[in-house]
Amino acid sequence: DVQLQASGGGLVQAGGSLRLSCAASGFTFAHYAIAWFRQAPGKEREIISLISRNDGNTYYDDSVKGRFTISRDNAKNMVYLQMNSLKPEDTAVYYCAASWLWAVAAANYNYWGQGTLVTVSS
Repeated sequence: DVQLQASGGGLVQAGGSLRLSCAASGFTFAHYAIAWFRQAPGKEREIISLISRNDGNTYYDDSVKGRFTISRDNAKNMVYLQMNSLKPEDTAVYYCAASWLWAVAAANYNYWGQGTLVTVSS
């Protein structure tokens, strides 16, 4: 079975850091671009970062650029999101997702994890 298991969320004060992890199984991980999306209460799901299959290309939404860093380890089927200088507006459920394409639209993603909640207190 295909699985994407996101973990690492929690409660943190503004200015703090968290590292999210996404463990993949059941598909050829290295063939897929991997993204992190988030969805805040009452808002639509939005992409915040994306990493290519194996050449290290990355994308960041302007809202997280300079604060978040995405990385992947194809040998371990893992993707990470290092989140620094967290703000209350970063509070959301964070999802990892996999796509054949280099794409920012959620509709292009084949597989989704279950989400991990990040809460940033002011």
